Amino acid sequence: MRKRIILFVGAWLCALGSVTAGGFQVNLQAVPNAGMGHVGAALAFDPSAQFFNPGALGMVQTGLSLGTTPIFARVAYREPAPGVYTTNNEATISTPFAGYGAVRTNIFDNTPVVFGVGVYTPFGSRVLYADDWKGQFALREISLQTIFIQPTIAVNFGERFSVGFGPVFATGSVSLRRAVPAQFTNGNYGEVLLSGAGRGFGFNAGIYYQSDQKDFSAGVSFRSSVGFNADDGTAEFAVPASLADSFPNTTFSAQIDLPWTLTVGAAYRFPGKNLVSVDINYVGWSVYQSLDFDFVQNTSLLDDLASPRNYTNAFIFRAGWQKDLTDDFQVRAGAYYDMTPVPDGFTTPETPDSDKIGLNAGASYHLGRLRIDASLSWVEAQERTDINQELNFGGTYKARGFIPGLALCYTFAPKYDAVIDPSR
Repeated sequence: MRKRIILFVGAWLCALGSVTAGGFQVNLQAVPNAGMGHVGAALAFDPSAQFFNPGALGMVQTGLSLGTTPIFARVAYREPAPGVYTTNNEATISTPFAGYGAVRTNIFDNTPVVFGVGVYTPFGSRVLYADDWKGQFALREISLQTIFIQPTIAVNFGERFSVGFGPVFATGSVSLRRAVPAQFTNGNYGEVLLSGAGRGFGFNAGIYYQSDQKDFSAGVSFRSSVGFNADDGTAEFAVPASLADSFPNTTFSAQIDLPWTLTVGAAYRFPGKNLVSVDINYVGWSVYQSLDFDFVQNTSLLDDLASPRNYTNAFIFRAGWQKDLTDDFQVRAGAYYDMTPVPDGFTTPETPDSDKIGLNAGASYHLGRLRIDASLSWVEAQERTDINQELNFGGTYKARGFIPGLALCYTFAPKYDAVIDPSR
């Protein structure tokens, strides 16, 4: 019992599972891009370009954009054979959002400079199971919220080439409930609630190029790893009185390295106002090898913990299409294949991760300088059977998600005539 009780703390910050991307990453940072498989390194639809490629920000005009993409996700679980127990997580809604602003200036002759700021949520989720399900010692409920703030500067050289850079300031909070394998006299199991907040820093940089004819564009961007430090987290225990001294309410510190992402993308406008774009993301999950906890108050049953994760780097392949039906109305479609970074033996109910396929669609309508964007995404994860080595718990997981999106974008000046201008 001692080992099982200690190990329940092992997935606090790492247990941020989302059906929308590998690991616990959420790739829903702009609604128009979401409708095209979330491509973006070679596109500059609006100020949201600063997330996908800060260099592409040099190709947009002064404007504001704001959107949200609520996630409706379900995870089905089946215990290992010969067992027949099955269950689903409780229905919940996660609400990633993103807002961006940009100001285009001419402070240098013939060298436009664009200043931007973005506020977005690239990591997060909420997962809830019934308190009495068979995996309650691994998880009952988790909720994660992160907010990244990115001021950005982009410099445009000769209307063909631009570079951009933005420091990233990250903040977030998480709470997790798990059962403790110790019963009260009424037969109910004890519980622990882990809560904390953290912060971190990183950067986002990119290069963008477009041809003289403005029918081809390409981009490379790099989002750095962010070291997320959580200090003064709280651990609150509800256990039988006989174990109260062994599990005192205490505080802890933890640290997690969020992955870096290298993206290469290209876009081409074919005759008939058909725009096609592809991206390849290489996500540096290998920075996440272990999660370490330092409890302020230790006991014989509550030790500091080093919890292995052993994540591996992974690719995401994306493709998207846009068609201008009229000057004011565009439609989009896209797809992606997202490879899991979670190796065998490390799957948990919080991150029941597997390779995923995403199918996307979207549209935009212009009312003067105001653009209304909508998107729909369907994410289907491959069925995965695995036993977590640390928790000694597992089974077969099957996840899927439905994600609508809605956004508004307002441009304060005529659009810059770039290859990706959706009203061209």
